[in-house]
Amino acid sequence: MLNRVLVANRGEIAVRIIRACHEMDIEAVAVYSTADKDSLAVKLADRAICIGGPSAKDSYLNIQNILSAAVNTDCDAVHPGYGLLSERDDFAFAIKSCGLKFIGPDSKVIALMGQKSAARDLMKKAGVAVIPGSDGDVKSFEDAKKIAAKIGFPLLIKAVYGGGGKGIRRVDSMEELEEHFIVAKSEAKANFGSDEVYMERLIENPRHVEIQILADKFGNTIHLGERECSIQHRHQKMLEEAPSTAVGESLREEMGRAAVKAAEACNYEGAGTVEFLLDEDLNYYFIEMNTRIQVEHPVTEMVTGIDIVKEQLRIASGLKLRYKQEEVALKGHAIECRLNAVDSFKDFMPS
Repeated sequence: MLNRVLVANRGEIAVRIIRACHEMDIEAVAVYSTADKDSLAVKLADRAICIGGPSAKDSYLNIQNILSAAVNTDCDAVHPGYGLLSERDDFAFAIKSCGLKFIGPDSKVIALMGQKSAARDLMKKAGVAVIPGSDGDVKSFEDAKKIAAKIGFPLLIKAVYGGGGKGIRRVDSMEELEEHFIVAKSEAKANFGSDEVYMERLIENPRHVEIQILADKFGNTIHLGERECSIQHRHQKMLEEAPSTAVGESLREEMGRAAVKAAEACNYEGAGTVEFLLDEDLNYYFIEMNTRIQVEHPVTEMVTGIDIVKEQLRIASGLKLRYKQEEVALKGHAIECRLNAVDSFKDFMPS
């Protein structure tokens, strides 16, 4: 079992990880910015290290300072939580290079699944359904026209390295294509450092359904059922619930098998989420994989009784999964709400 874990995050998820560590007799080291010196995570941790000023780029995104804190406090693992550095393959690689365990998948897996077009290609080879679209990134407008003619309208142009609802442009006709193609590439470059984009058909009125998976290093992979995240604002999730009211037992089993197949295709280890779009005819399509724990993981914990953070710690300790697929049962219903501070008189901009 791990002895000491550095928690490379802040706020709710940092507190959650620290509590899980303590319940498993693992010491927890918190890192904090000068703005968070009196935070609950700092008070609960066995030790806390200041890693920089109030700006995230000077503290929670400062890889060198976080690694120094982990090494200097003799930690044997780092938990990235969600957001911040949790899906940065260079962060996972740097942790491993320091002889520490990254609590999550290998850096190569993070890089692969973060490259949306490559992830699509891998899923197609693994037999997991994907939305009809381009094979890899679209190099030129001439290629975009050929692909659009093949898959039809409406369609989406999406940043290859996109996430969080950014870098997406809807196109309803061939006349709109060139303008949106140019703008999409520009937005992708500005937001993600690469102008690579891919295209896929737009699924009208879909449900956003995701499957929670757990995988150990011994090749055991299970799913914990689904969460529905269809109620969104500007592609940002607002309500998450488990189970989905649209998913029956047979569909749950089928989507669960697809999610397990997706995780096995990339040699996944740890907790992750395979996200699907579900159309009005209950056909499902892979859209992406989140290679970390998610904000909405508690709704799955509530209906399964499985502590996902503790399972992350066990898997990182080199232990086998404690559960077999047939032992996972959903009981009751759980809903999580996200509260956003926005100004409705200013186009819902953050207040």
